[in-house]
Amino acid sequence: MTTISRPCAELAVQGEFDLAAAARFLTGFAPAGQPDSEPGALRVAFALDGAWTPVGAVLRQRSPGEVTVEVHGPPEHTEAVVAQARRMCSLDVDGTAFPEAGARDPVVSLLQGLRPGLRPVLFASPYEAACWAVLSHRIWMTQAVRLRRRLTERYGTEVDVGGSRLRAFPAPAALAKMEYQPGLPGPKIPRLRAIAEAAADGMLDAAALRAMPAEEALKQLQLLPGVGRFSAELILIRGAGHPDVFPRSETRLHEIMRDAYHLPDAGVAELAEIAEAWAPFRSWVSFLFRVEGEARMRESR
Repeated sequence: MTTISRPCAELAVQGEFDLAAAARFLTGFAPAGQPDSEPGALRVAFALDGAWTPVGAVLRQRSPGEVTVEVHGPPEHTEAVVAQARRMCSLDVDGTAFPEAGARDPVVSLLQGLRPGLRPVLFASPYEAACWAVLSHRIWMTQAVRLRRRLTERYGTEVDVGGSRLRAFPAPAALAKMEYQPGLPGPKIPRLRAIAEAAADGMLDAAALRAMPAEEALKQLQLLPGVGRFSAELILIRGAGHPDVFPRSETRLHEIMRDAYHLPDAGVAELAEIAEAWAPFRSWVSFLFRVEGEARMRESR
């Protein structure tokens, strides 16, 4: 278990943000395996981008415009831990103009009213998102969650995050050497190793992916073994945190939109045209649609 120091940083929030809503989402997001250990706080453990050191952070919101980050990691990595935790909560994006997307689209305005202050909550890194894309491809969600948990338990590192012991997802070096994992379908192993090698070589850098035109980034990601358009969108949006990409391959989102706009026969091109009004927050609005759609599905069971 890694035990580390506790410096704190303060983040100024640009636009509306509700950390408690982010924490509730992550608690219910099965791939994260996030425990609900402190109401209103968000505790995370992850492998630090680039250095891949296992670290942790506790985020708390003291006021609408301020979030504190308690860092659990080597002092020399404090700034990097804060930056990564900031990205994970989409706090690295100025959300001041987000309400304007609702002003242009009454359906979006309704969603924003139902989920005030909820921004996309991301995987810790494009690397973790890519691994999840490989693990979850063509199997049940429950199976993928179990596989991720087993990988994390076997190859990850336990971090003491303010009294809670959390396991960081395995660093690329650990997965790159993986030869066998019980229950993991054979084709997924070389794909995970390839993802790990790409991450170690800097090919899954969040800042670099976001700096590219979105279509160029998506094409680059699809060069990775086992990564098609759907997975590439997941990596760019939920891993790198690109705020303005409409997921053209996410059929579940499209179904939710057809229902919300009363357009049962709308194709992807028509839905993408509707989403033009959401720019420059197409990823954020898509996230709200997905969250609300999944909530309604749970209520109907």
